[in-house]
Amino acid sequence: MEAKVYNIEGKETGKTIRLSDEIFGIEPNEHVMYLDVRRYLAAQRQGTHKTKERGEVAGSTRKIKRQKGTGTARAGSIKNPLFRGGGRIFGPRPRDYRFKLNKKIKKLARRSALSYMMKEGKIRIIEDFDLDAPKTKAFVKILNNFNVADQKTMFVLGELNKNVYLSARNLPGVKVVRGSDINTYAILNAGNLLISEQGVAQIEEILKK
Repeated sequence: MEAKVYNIEGKETGKTIRLSDEIFGIEPNEHVMYLDVRRYLAAQRQGTHKTKERGEVAGSTRKIKRQKGTGTARAGSIKNPLFRGGGRIFGPRPRDYRFKLNKKIKKLARRSALSYMMKEGKIRIIEDFDLDAPKTKAFVKILNNFNVADQKTMFVLGELNKNVYLSARNLPGVKVVRGSDINTYAILNAGNLLISEQGVAQIEEILKK
């Protein structure tokens, strides 16, 4: 698969780059993408939720009324879950929500996500670039050149460039990552992917079969 290469002015350079059909040109597997996105989101959960059960609630253990003759149901503790201030029945407990997928499934999910974005026309390849200094204004100009200033956009570079990263970090909806750091959720969550030539090489090195 051939793709045009753009410069940071948003114009075609006249060059093309060969993209691997195994990574950018497969039929997307929606179920595998769903599994990998669910795995990523589950791993973000802290899982520290907790409510007190009857053994943990502060209160006396004295029997609060006699067993018989009251005309109401028997009750043995003020910490009974049926009473206000009592413990919670089957409340949430701390747990780890993470689950594992094997490497082949995760690779297939990322290849499917990249292929999906390519089919949707949301991936553009750009020349490797650098900024002389960390300036948000200069980075906004790049976004305007590609008409993505008001959209979610992810820049994928070969190596993380400090000036580029610092220029983009205050912009909402804009991420700058290395090719080795992309995941299925980040790919699908981005409205546009601008991938540098080195970023393409790094992605293909990681996701090759």
